[in-house]
Amino acid sequence: MKKNVKVGLVQMSCTASKDENLAKAIEKTREAAAKGAQIVCLQELFTSLYFCDEENYDNFLLAEAIPGPSSNALAELAKELNVVIIASLFEKRAEGLYHNTTAVLDADGTYLGKYRKMHIPDDPGYYEKFYFTPGDLGYKVFKTKYATIGVLICWDQWYPEAARITSLMGAEILFYPTAIGWSSSQQVDVNTEQYNAWQTIQRSHAVANGVYVVSVNRTGDEGPMKFWGGSFVSNPFGKVLYQGSHTEEEIHVEELDLNKSDSYRTHWPFLRDRRIDSYEPITKRYLDEG
Repeated sequence: MKKNVKVGLVQMSCTASKDENLAKAIEKTREAAAKGAQIVCLQELFTSLYFCDEENYDNFLLAEAIPGPSSNALAELAKELNVVIIASLFEKRAEGLYHNTTAVLDADGTYLGKYRKMHIPDDPGYYEKFYFTPGDLGYKVFKTKYATIGVLICWDQWYPEAARITSLMGAEILFYPTAIGWSSSQQVDVNTEQYNAWQTIQRSHAVANGVYVVSVNRTGDEGPMKFWGGSFVSNPFGKVLYQGSHTEEEIHVEELDLNKSDSYRTHWPFLRDRRIDSYEPITKRYLDEG
C-alpha cells in the first residue's frame, strides 16, 4: 500500500517582536499548506531572535508555558488547515525552570505532546546552558494523522544515539528544527566546511536508520551571526532531495514515499545486523581506566 506524505519546511528570518514572528510563521504555514503540505515544520525558537548569543536574564521573559499562547494559536491553525505543525518554543516549565522544547500539534488541532531538547550546547554565540535545563522526557515519537514522526532539536543533530533511539521507537521521519549559522568573521572555506559537516551528519542518520530526515534552519543576519539557512530533506539513503538557500526565506514542500524505508532497510539491513549484545560500552563517557 503506497504511503506518501507531503512535508513543508518553513525557513525564515526573525525580528525582536514575538507577535511579528508568530504572525509570520502562521502566514508561512498557510503558504506551505496551500502548496499541499500535510506536516509543517517551523525552525528552532522561531518566535524570537536567537537570544542565546548572550547571557541576559531579561531573555527569560520570552519563555511561555506549553501548552500556552503560541502553541494554542498554532493548534487552531492546524485544525483550520488540516495540517500537523511542529513548533519549537522556549518553554517556561516552572519558576526558574526552562527548556528548549518542541510541541507537536495534530491535524485536528490536538496537542500530541512535547519533546525537550536533550543535548544542550555551550559555545561562543550559543550559550544555551545558561537558559535551558536538559530534557527529561527522553526521546519521543508522535503518531500524527499522516505519519509517525520523531522530533529532535538542533544540537541533537550531531548525536547518532538520539537518531537511532528515536528511529527504533518507530519514527518514519526525523525532524530537526534548528538555529545554526556562521560567524561573520569566519572565512568562506571554514563556513563551507561547517555546513557540509552539519548536513553530512544528518544524512548519515537517514542512512543508518533507513528514514527520511527533514532539517529546518533559520536564515538572516542577527548581530555577528549569519544564520546559514540551507534547510534540506534527505531520503533514507542520504540523497538530498531538496536544499534551501543560505540567504533567502523559503517555503518548500517535498513529497516523501514512506514505503522506501522498507525497501532500503531490506536491501541494506543495518537494523538486522546490529550487535546489540556488544553495545553496553556506549553508556560510558569515555573508555579509559578511570
